[in-house]
Amino acid sequence: MKGSPRIGKGEHGKPYPLTEEDHDDSAYRENGFNIFVSNNIALERSLPDIRHPNCKHKVYLEKLPNTSIIIPFHNEGWTSLLRTIHSIINRTPDSLIAEIILVDDFSDRGYFD
Repeated sequence: MKGSPRIGKGEHGKPYPLTEEDHDDSAYRENGFNIFVSNNIALERSLPDIRHPNCKHKVYLEKLPNTSIIIPFHNEGWTSLLRTIHSIINRTPDSLIAEIILVDDFSDRGYFD
């Protein structure tokens, strides 16, 4: 990951400590996850390397073709969508990304207007 090590809630894939006030069943039902927690985790959070040990030492060709990354979404939580984009940019060599295309499948939340 580009940048320096980070500390904070949700960093390094650690659980977000919830208080009683943080539990919001309606937010969970609307998004399939707790949007309050998502809104409080950094957009550029650190994650552990969970690849199989054999994959960590794999040697790839120096010259690989670039690619278009297509992300379809419908009413996605704003912060989780932004975190997805940040993760792609931060964890993919620049030379491999031709473009990132977001395809909104008729979301009806106001922040996608």
